[in-house]
Amino acid sequence: MEKKKGTLFKIGDMAVYPSHGVGVIDAIETKNLAGREQKFYILRLLSNGMTIMIPTDNVEQVGLRGIVTSREIAKVYKILKEKRIPSDSQTWNRRYREYMEKIRTGSVFEVAEVLRDLLVLRIGKDLSFGERRMLDMAKGLLVKELSVAQNSPEERIEKHIEALFA
Repeated sequence: MEKKKGTLFKIGDMAVYPSHGVGVIDAIETKNLAGREQKFYILRLLSNGMTIMIPTDNVEQVGLRGIVTSREIAKVYKILKEKRIPSDSQTWNRRYREYMEKIRTGSVFEVAEVLRDLLVLRIGKDLSFGERRMLDMAKGLLVKELSVAQNSPEERIEKHIEALFA
């Protein structure tokens, strides 16, 4: 559920923070910063319990968004099934930067593309340590969000994704 301009999160809402994954809005607090009162969402990440304070008027800039909808889930699986072969002519460095930029956008579709490309690449060659780490990161972000969105165990989502590439 990509948040539209002007929509707000409530306490208890699930949200996705780019590069970190799914969390729950535990509180909305007002803090006094430099003599100015500002509201913050207190987001607790599900993966590690880390807490992130996000200014409520800065949500769009940081990329905080709601969990994917069922229509968006279908598009994620469509992206994963495309299995186009990524251009291996790029250097690992350039590919790494491109993939990290996609992950940083916070878009579930961009993360799905990174995961798909790395899983396809893994079929043809052994991944480097950096590629394996990035694959694990993309898979972790995607699996967690799909698990929450579909109310399904992470293991089931992960097996389903892996089966697409078996």
